[in-house]
Amino acid sequence: MAKTIFITGASRGLGRIWTEAFLKRGDQVVTAVRNPDSLAQLAKEYPSNLLVLKLDVTDRNACFDALAKAKNHFGAIDVLINNAGYGHMGAIEELNEEEIRAQIETNVFGLLWITQAVLPIMREQKSGHIIQLSSALGVVAIPTMGIYSASKFAVEGIGETLAAEVSGFGIKVTILEPNGFSTDFSSASLAQSQPIAAYDDVRNALYASIKPEDSGVPEATADAVLKLVDAENPPLRLILGKVGFPWFKHTYDERVKTWEEWQDVSVAAHGK
Repeated sequence: MAKTIFITGASRGLGRIWTEAFLKRGDQVVTAVRNPDSLAQLAKEYPSNLLVLKLDVTDRNACFDALAKAKNHFGAIDVLINNAGYGHMGAIEELNEEEIRAQIETNVFGLLWITQAVLPIMREQKSGHIIQLSSALGVVAIPTMGIYSASKFAVEGIGETLAAEVSGFGIKVTILEPNGFSTDFSSASLAQSQPIAAYDDVRNALYASIKPEDSGVPEATADAVLKLVDAENPPLRLILGKVGFPWFKHTYDERVKTWEEWQDVSVAAHGK
């Protein structure tokens, strides 16, 4: 059965790929983007199935207006994909206030506003699926990507909490955790702070650790996302790519080992 999908950040990258995949199989799609012209050709190809809305997700009122327009246009919203966001590279000391606020405004507040706007619609429907775009860096942090990881760690917390809050309304929640893919995320879309030379060795070590084969093929994610939105019981978390799971497992094995080693101190700190 065709679904109605509302997706942010669909002008390029993974969001654009997923939008095209939904349209090709007959779904109805609402794309909320900063530049509607970027989807002009797609809108011509799918005039009845695609609604393109201009939206800055950091504008809370505009987010509520966009969801209302989508609901009025197609009658329902079956799936929300909170995909809008970008990466920012910079050591913690290198980040300025404007950069920090911009990253959190888009990746966290933007996601929150869209989520809040869709919830009354889905509660009234007694159904829906909210997909929050996190990242492998929302589970494990790496040097020079701290503010991006902070934003995605927030997405993880929001998504997990939301899932527990709305399950009784028939609403499902999934947190997507892609590892690296060959999109413009790490090039044209990546913001960067003014570097401080003292961190050059840290940056160079990170660059040296990145292998070409670690970046997945973006188009290969489409089938996974289609399966996800069609699942009767979708998972709370889904990794996209083959790099994430072994990386997460190693990281959590090390964390558990440390927690066990310090368990006596932890228990004593309880006080009773």
